[in-house]
Amino acid sequence: MPRWLWLPGGLALAFVAGPLLGIAVRIPWADVPALLTAESSIDALRLSLLTCLAATALSLLLGLPLAVLLARASGRWAGAARTLVTIPLVLPPVVAGLALLTTLGRRGVLGSYLSAWGIEIGFTTVAVVVAQTFVAMPYLITAVDGALRSTGTAYEQVAATLGATPTHVLRRVTLPLMLPAVASGTALAFARALGEFGATLTFAGSLQGVTRTLPLEIYLQRESDTDAALALALVLILLAGATVGVTTWVARRTTGRVRS
Repeated sequence: MPRWLWLPGGLALAFVAGPLLGIAVRIPWADVPALLTAESSIDALRLSLLTCLAATALSLLLGLPLAVLLARASGRWAGAARTLVTIPLVLPPVVAGLALLTTLGRRGVLGSYLSAWGIEIGFTTVAVVVAQTFVAMPYLITAVDGALRSTGTAYEQVAATLGATPTHVLRRVTLPLMLPAVASGTALAFARALGEFGATLTFAGSLQGVTRTLPLEIYLQRESDTDAALALALVLILLAGATVGVTTWVARRTTGRVRS
């Protein structure tokens, strides 16, 4: 590599790492245990983990089939569907929350009918999961779709000519090929759901123990207790770092098995 790449590369790394190190320097480490064991902090952390796991599972359940269909389909409908999937990636979070509220809220397009049946989604824990899934699932779909399109269909065509059924090809050929992308896409979806703020606040509100996730708690504590906000921010950074680290390890092992 040209040596001059070290200068812009080092600046980019410093630009990303600097604010994270700034939080570590500013945190009152002696008070961290007390700050994190406060009732509001524990409620926010528990709710964030539970809803993020539910949103990630829902993203896998719904997103993987769509990613496979998009990767192996052709025609205008595939391009239109891929565009729709990409839109939540670029939408401002508040707009995403507003879209969910006008659709699934008590007076929404679909929410009014659900409310008539006694089903309330807006400003509940379910609303948190829905908001997180809406903004996180496109990351999984995009990662898997791109990986499958880059691998091509040669292996699947060979399996089909040998008499394998479509379901058998999907299970024994397609799924192993996309496992590394599934691992990285799942990590992206989980991290995006963990850091979701705007859509959750707009669609679910901020009720302690019900809809107030870790990012919302950090925002509220920033106004009254900066030390508590920094301590919770540290937890969020550590969770994101652990997710990326574990996923990188899993992706490497999976890639090696797929190549073998």
